[in-house]
Amino acid sequence: MTNIPPPAEELRILDHELRQLDARRTQLLARRAWLLGVLRSAEAPAPAWGPARASAQTPAIWAAPAPHPRRSEATAPGVQNVLLVLGGVLLTVAAIAFTLVSWGHLGIAGRAAVLGAVTFAALAAPVPLLKRGLSSTAESVAGLGLVLTVLDAYALHEVALPEVDGTGYAAAATALLAVLWAAYGRSLGALRLPLPAAMATAQLPLLLWLVAVDAGHHTITAALLVTAAFDTVVALSVPVRSVRVVATVGAYGTGAWGVLAAGWLSWEATGPSAATRAAALLALAAAIALGAAWRAPAAQAASGLSLTGGLITVAAAGGVLRSVLPDAWTVPGHLLCGVALLAVRGTWLPESVHRGLRWSSAGVQAVAVAWALPLVTVVLVGPVGWAERVWSGAPSDARDAVTVSTPWPSNTETAPLVLAAVAAVLVLTFRGGPHRSVALSGALGLAWAAVLVLPATLELPYLAGLLMLGVTTAATLTAAAYSRHAHVSDDGQPARQTEPPARPRHSPITLTALGLALLTSLHLVVLSLAAEGATLAVLGSLTALFAAVAAWQKHEIRAVSAAASLAYATALACATGASLDWQPHHIALLVLVVPATAALLAARLKDSTSTLSVEITGAVAALLAIDLAAMEPPVLALVLALCGVIAAGTAVRPDRRQVGYAAAALFVLATWVRLASWEVGSPEAYTLPVTVPALVVGFVRRRRDPGTSSWTAYGPGLSVTLLPSLLAAWGDLDWPRPLLLGSAALLVTLVGARQRLQALLVLGGGTLALVALHELAPYIAQAMGAVPRWVPPALAGLLLLALGATYEQRLRDARRVREVLGRMH
Repeated sequence: MTNIPPPAEELRILDHELRQLDARRTQLLARRAWLLGVLRSAEAPAPAWGPARASAQTPAIWAAPAPHPRRSEATAPGVQNVLLVLGGVLLTVAAIAFTLVSWGHLGIAGRAAVLGAVTFAALAAPVPLLKRGLSSTAESVAGLGLVLTVLDAYALHEVALPEVDGTGYAAAATALLAVLWAAYGRSLGALRLPLPAAMATAQLPLLLWLVAVDAGHHTITAALLVTAAFDTVVALSVPVRSVRVVATVGAYGTGAWGVLAAGWLSWEATGPSAATRAAALLALAAAIALGAAWRAPAAQAASGLSLTGGLITVAAAGGVLRSVLPDAWTVPGHLLCGVALLAVRGTWLPESVHRGLRWSSAGVQAVAVAWALPLVTVVLVGPVGWAERVWSGAPSDARDAVTVSTPWPSNTETAPLVLAAVAAVLVLTFRGGPHRSVALSGALGLAWAAVLVLPATLELPYLAGLLMLGVTTAATLTAAAYSRHAHVSDDGQPARQTEPPARPRHSPITLTALGLALLTSLHLVVLSLAAEGATLAVLGSLTALFAAVAAWQKHEIRAVSAAASLAYATALACATGASLDWQPHHIALLVLVVPATAALLAARLKDSTSTLSVEITGAVAALLAIDLAAMEPPVLALVLALCGVIAAGTAVRPDRRQVGYAAAALFVLATWVRLASWEVGSPEAYTLPVTVPALVVGFVRRRRDPGTSSWTAYGPGLSVTLLPSLLAAWGDLDWPRPLLLGSAALLVTLVGARQRLQALLVLGGGTLALVALHELAPYIAQAMGAVPRWVPPALAGLLLLALGATYEQRLRDARRVREVLGRMH
């Protein structure tokens, strides 16, 4: 019969068998991997007695896997190259030592034979080596041969031609060696060393020859540029990569030295003739750079080369103009040459070259603007010195008005022309495209700077300069207001909007014009401080101008214009009071007209941004009025009260209810300041004006909302009077104050008990108890003086015993009192 185990036992048996099968499979795979490794390492057929036969004859013995072979740290070609280079270097050092040290031990024939034989052998050895495929060895031997040719040239000069000039001989030798090495490299095309070596040697002959003949600076600079031109041609035409690399390095190196030398000659030129010769050298350098950019295969290299060529061209033409023009016209001359680069048009030039020329023109214009910026800074910052000399007298002209604290820069008379020219270029260049708005904003800023410095540059009369600045302020403000409605598309045409946007988006032109208008107005105000009449006229005009724009425009422009108008109105009020010789506290009353006007305007404006800006400006003006009246308490009280009236009027609006707290605080401060000016020292005079309105407000609130806590409704008002009065009563030796305070506290306690109000009961009862304690304090002190010293400890002990005996009852009573108080509101 078949014995079938239970399911659990059968599952255990199956799991055991599966684990044995997995272990066996792992052993077989490891044995297979080891056998494959043995077969691959031996590269021979397995013996006749294979694994199957061996397993039949002998028990299976599993060998450990063969260890991995150690990886080489250097490749065979690398080791070969190191050995060949090291051998060539050692042979070269030996040859040099032989030539320099051991040369004198041989005769003339021996010397010639040794050098000739060694050189010929070194140059001829690469031929059979190349045929055998030993190219690396051939390169090393060829390098040795090239070094030997240099030593041959040196030996020839030292023995056969010692009277020949060394520099001239070096020029001829380098030229001959360059030709010979180039021919040798062309004949053995498999060698990579001779051709770049010949190219590197070709950099020297022309320069050495000119140094040998004592050529001038212009000639040597021309030699550097000619060498750079030769390198450029080779770099763009020769297909051998190593030769192109050497030629490119030579072109950049000799070209950079040539350009620097030509630029230095142009800067040092004292007349048109020298400037023209230096300009010719710079023109040659520019032609090389532009020619290379034209033929350069990479667009990035072409842009950089054309950028360099354009800048060199501007330097060449500007150097000639500088030699014939005054110093003040140096920058405009270079700017004119830079702008002329934008006129280069035509499809015969690649786009990369056009781009580089545009960038070079932009770079020249940026440098010109940077040259004019110090003058703009002087014009803006210089008039600040009038703040220390207000109304000291009008200056003679506009230049004296802006140089009150800073000197006038020299040779900057053409700065307005430079700024205006760059602005015109921006407008004409960016007539369309995605960057038109930004470019027009920049042009507007440059034109504004030109107009700003023009009165001081021309030394116009003081009033004429103020009038020009006023017109500039009005023009920029009008531009900001007009651009708010004139939406212009990228192509320069008015944009058509199918539906108006939810919120206007201001263009860079609008923001730039608005900022320039504010900056010009501030500059105008500072300049007008020199004369009293000018200050009043300028402040009045600016107030009216910004008010008109605020009445015309909407949104952010209205907000800024309204705030500026109120700010200048505040300054006008101060200036008017100072002109009338008023005291500061009297001027404060005049300044209060501004916050009152701001409150009235804010109530009529519908835009939240404009409303907020007007209210903030009015609040600042109110703070200024308070500060002006701070030294006269009676007037300060009046100013605080008027500010409270303005705040209360603002709090009438539904969206400004929170201002009512500020109005109440201002009224209280006004009352306190008035009492202080009357030398009132009683604290109740200061606290009762706060307590009575607070209690009335609390009473009204509890009538409207019966659930309001008594602490919220009456706690603040009662605390304001009871606490200061209690502190004063404790230090008062007379009886009226404690009597009145106790009576008031008793009344508050009774009302609290009658109405079951917790705040009144606690505050009134606590105050009444403390007042009673204050009144009994002298008698307690007198009684304590007559009682023996052992009585107080005895009484304290009896008290503690009594308290301990009735502790539970007292806790129950206290709990009952707490429940009663908790049921009160």
